[in-house]
Amino acid sequence: MSATQEHSEDLGIKAILLTAEEINLAASLLYVAYHEDPVFKHIFESERPDYDKRLRAAIREELAAFWQTEQPMIGLYSDEHLLAVACLIEPQTGLEPERFWHWRLKMMINAGYLSTKNMIEKEKRVAAAIPFDHYHLLTFIAVHPDHQHLGLGHYLIKAVDSIVNENSLSKGVAVFVTKEKTSLCLTVAIIKN
Repeated sequence: MSATQEHSEDLGIKAILLTAEEINLAASLLYVAYHEDPVFKHIFESERPDYDKRLRAAIREELAAFWQTEQPMIGLYSDEHLLAVACLIEPQTGLEPERFWHWRLKMMINAGYLSTKNMIEKEKRVAAAIPFDHYHLLTFIAVHPDHQHLGLGHYLIKAVDSIVNENSLSKGVAVFVTKEKTSLCLTVAIIKN
């Protein structure tokens, strides 16, 4: 069953690939979910004024880059309400840590030079830690805080699994995990059914 067809009849939950019209909803959900994340607070310098603006701009630019390069962005819905989001980078799509020049320029204008540099450095560290050439990278995964601890992550992961398993090139999905609030710990897991 593909990600666009994942359903849970009993809860009315469905996982679909997001459309261009849904990207702003996804950006808002990710902003709320990642606002207090220690890695993002470090990257976008939460101690400086306008942290909210830099974080919001960076998420918006990331999702725009995903859309332009046709990367899978999964939305978990209950009726018309977006409850959760997962964003993947597919193997060998050219969406490297440095991205493309216009992404870097927009990031520097909206998020600042240091934030852009920190973001690229984090992604380089993640890429260097992965022992495979062909893998999906789960860059964002979030359940809206109002809907957490209800088992919705299970449905989101099933949709991610569907996308990964449909790609014979992929060795699995890599996940970046923040382990400690005081440092940027890097744990990468490769998972494929």
